[in-house]
Amino acid sequence: MAVALAGCGGGSSEPDTTTTSPQTTTVSAEDAGTSFTVVVLPDVGRVLTDARGRTVYVLTRPGKKNVPCTDASGCTDVWPDLPLPDGTEFATAGAEVNASLLGTTTIGNETYPTYNGYLLYEYASDMGPREANGQGIESFGGTWYVMNPSGQPTLRSGSDGSYNSP
Repeated sequence: MAVALAGCGGGSSEPDTTTTSPQTTTVSAEDAGTSFTVVVLPDVGRVLTDARGRTVYVLTRPGKKNVPCTDASGCTDVWPDLPLPDGTEFATAGAEVNASLLGTTTIGNETYPTYNGYLLYEYASDMGPREANGQGIESFGGTWYVMNPSGQPTLRSGSDGSYNSP
């Protein structure tokens, strides 16, 4: 990454999050943060995935929606952020994604997709699509959760299909 604090809200201040309407054009799979869809994972339920099909995570703790995850702390080495490519203004809502919850935030000179105001990350130990190895991990000042389609961090789904949020 060219920017030292890319996608991570360097320092202790929260990023300014602006909700915007998503673009409706097709995006390439190489750009992970440009498109999101929903898949069903065992023991977790319906979760948001990025353009590469990888599970999307958020870092939160009680009283703080977005715990900073920075390049400087090494966080983004383990939890890669999802910057939008230069010239891309919005992420695209795919199957079952609530387009009204997709937005963006700008940190430094990069723009990142958000879902219900949460910054989104992958987990480096997820080796491919349909894995959720980062679910519930406590690190970098908070707990990592998958994101459900209604825009809430989710620990796992209940037997009745309901979500258990932290």
